[in-house]
Amino acid sequence: MSQTTQSPLMGQMMSQPLLISSIIRHADRYFGNAEIVSRRVEGDIHRYTYRDCHKRARQIANALGGFGVKMGERVATLAWNGYRHMELYYAISGSGAVMHTINPRLHAEQIAYIVNHAEDQYLFFDLTFLPLVEVFAAHCKTVKGFVLMCDKERMPAISRIPNLLCYEDLIANNSDQYEWPLFDENSASSLCYTSGTTGNPKGALYSHRSTVLHSLASVMPDVFNLSARDAVLPVVPMFHVNAWGLPYSVPMVGAKMVFPGPALDGKSVYELFEQEKVSFSAGVPTVWLGLLNHVAQNNLEFSSFKRTVIGGSACPPGMMKTFRHQYGVEVVHAWGMTEMSPLGTACTLQAHHLDLSDDQQQSILEKQGHAVFGVDMKIVDDDGSELPWDGKTYGNLLVKGPWIIGSYFKSESGDVLEHGWFPTGDVATITEDGYMQITDRSKDVIKSGGEWIGSIDLENIAMTHPAVQQAACIGVFHPKWDERPMLVVVKKPDAEVSKEELIKFYEGKIAKWWTPDDVAFVDALPLGATGKVLKNKMREQFHGYKLPTA
Repeated sequence: MSQTTQSPLMGQMMSQPLLISSIIRHADRYFGNAEIVSRRVEGDIHRYTYRDCHKRARQIANALGGFGVKMGERVATLAWNGYRHMELYYAISGSGAVMHTINPRLHAEQIAYIVNHAEDQYLFFDLTFLPLVEVFAAHCKTVKGFVLMCDKERMPAISRIPNLLCYEDLIANNSDQYEWPLFDENSASSLCYTSGTTGNPKGALYSHRSTVLHSLASVMPDVFNLSARDAVLPVVPMFHVNAWGLPYSVPMVGAKMVFPGPALDGKSVYELFEQEKVSFSAGVPTVWLGLLNHVAQNNLEFSSFKRTVIGGSACPPGMMKTFRHQYGVEVVHAWGMTEMSPLGTACTLQAHHLDLSDDQQQSILEKQGHAVFGVDMKIVDDDGSELPWDGKTYGNLLVKGPWIIGSYFKSESGDVLEHGWFPTGDVATITEDGYMQITDRSKDVIKSGGEWIGSIDLENIAMTHPAVQQAACIGVFHPKWDERPMLVVVKKPDAEVSKEELIKFYEGKIAKWWTPDDVAFVDALPLGATGKVLKNKMREQFHGYKLPTA
């Protein structure tokens, strides 16, 4: 007997598309006098409001229209965290074009590849990057014009870039009378490329809908916990996965925005924190290392800084404890990827954790955390079978959700999904109550005698030693065990520690067979464009290295 399918009863709500332009319009209308403060490339401090930002974004939107930029066409930026970059976030996406942020820490050849792959129509860039742009500009096949983000007085008298345009001239020559267009919320809004540690970078193409949903999720109490009472300084660059969405989420709640520009050394960041009463920040561990060193060396304290989100790579437990116990700063460990817009998990305590001891709480907080609503995750074995959430079983981490890519820009790499799930390339455990911990990248996991050793655990232990500033662990060939762990260490200035002392330091902290077989001391670890340690470079460096146990 056939069953008749009935149409669902539809809700009777307004159909309002989720568009990025609605965020800056909301900030102007309801938080118009809230400040945006920027340390400029020119060196001075610039101040204005969300109302001013919205006005200038409309002027740039008119300029883009005058250039003939059409819906869906890409417009690139090569810029630090600052007010002009913020204006472009809204002018480009809000007008229907696609905002393409470029990481200036990539090689000129990689940048030219990305610009050509994206088919960028115009490129806006900060004064800092003029020499870099002059190197690759001639190789950009689709770019119709280059815009230097400065005023008329700072335009170069001579440049290798023909017909170089001035940003402030565009502001002066265009009206602020502009109506943000309405269009499908699934339209592309911005384009971010992976850092490309292996092969060419690949593009993640976000939509207006995915970006607005990501922003709404990120401001929740157990995520970034943002409100109009905060002053937020994004240390994470706007060219790195849209500064983890902060240029959208901060104006969404009306918080004060503080941009550090190119000055990311500990002294400069600390001065801006204190001067602007910053309460919240976000960035990768390498930047916080510089800040904590500056504060410790000068016997300083934080007067307003209360919360920070640390991601990009695992936060060393020692750093988290220093922030928490010495300076009273709450650390939210977070995890995500360019392909995830980037937010996937955030680590905060639940009610039933509050009666635990400090050590037990610390053990939870060191994990990458709990899935944010909108993200689902699971761990599977190499055959794709789902593995248990017991906090012990390692598996390949898969995710899905409305701000996670379904395919790469221009469908490169073909269908990347596995039965509707995105394979992150991370190896992880998940506890019974849903707390995920990354134990390795699948390409970095050390396989010794058929068993997995998590390099991140070994690195975290090493960095609790008082003489160790940075540590990374790689697998090195062993004739009997296939691979054994080797620790590569950067010592703190004027500190001394021997190989034997570091190996002994692991006693009682891990299974004995996990203990590194050797230690190498280096002046610096190789870092990629986003501040992550490049273990592929380390493996190249130590290729053929003979372990003392071999």
